Amino acid sequence: MLILNGREVAKEVRSSLIPRVENFSRLQGRPPHLSVIIVGDDSASHVYVKNKKIACESVGISSTIHALPAGTSQHELNTKIQSLNNAEDVDGILVQFPLPKHLSADEVLSLVAPAKDADGLTYASLGYFFAGKPFVKPCTPEGVMTILQRYRISVEGLKAVVVGRSNIVGKPMAQLLTEANATVTVCHSKTKNLSDYTRQADLVVVAAGKARLLGKEDFKKDSIVVDVGMHRNGPGGKLCGDVRFEELDGWVKAATPVPGGVGPMTIAILLQNTCILAEKRAGIKS
Repeated sequence: MLILNGREVAKEVRSSLIPRVENFSRLQGRPPHLSVIIVGDDSASHVYVKNKKIACESVGISSTIHALPAGTSQHELNTKIQSLNNAEDVDGILVQFPLPKHLSADEVLSLVAPAKDADGLTYASLGYFFAGKPFVKPCTPEGVMTILQRYRISVEGLKAVVVGRSNIVGKPMAQLLTEANATVTVCHSKTKNLSDYTRQADLVVVAAGKARLLGKEDFKKDSIVVDVGMHRNGPGGKLCGDVRFEELDGWVKAATPVPGGVGPMTIAILLQNTCILAEKRAGIKS
């Protein structure tokens, strides 16, 4: 079984960004800049944001963390987003989810300007994306496509199944696979006899959000399995995905591990998206 190593691919993506960032900095007199808004005290979110800042620094992208208190009002959050939309020295904006319960994710997803949406997940950004005119592509699905391309796995003509239909992964994943000429079926929590679909697929992307949901018996021999899930298997337990990875060796052709598969790619594509948005705003061809 070929292990699709997302850590290695992410390193390659980051390395490829360094000369682009240097070129932008030389032409513009400053590096590309990502602004991250985080509201409240969620410890996991603060770790994610810290890791994103470190990743930015590793390729020369500057970043600012706007840490707002848990009691921030919707008006205050909206005002902060609008100020970053209007800031000339801000190229990418990311609002870290989840937000405190009194704040509206819908308003946030309606406010961030698509020309600065580094995640590619606001309503306007998704509209452009599904119309085939994206500013940037959603991070995790584009990360999956980048892994497949790096390992020279062509999806053209393949029967592909995407398990999950979220706006973050499932729907845009299906769109990218369709654009790459796969024949795509989307399954979800209401799909009856899920394995009947996954066992017929040449490629399965699992973004179900349920730990260790699928195993060897759910996949066709010599298929390709991409696991987008990320879970802690019990308190203090090891990280695991939606797939029982240890069952796959000797059965499937290729698969992503958890950790070390799709996860590292999400941040790598976030950096790439920030660079793309900065270049577009400055009229620089990559």
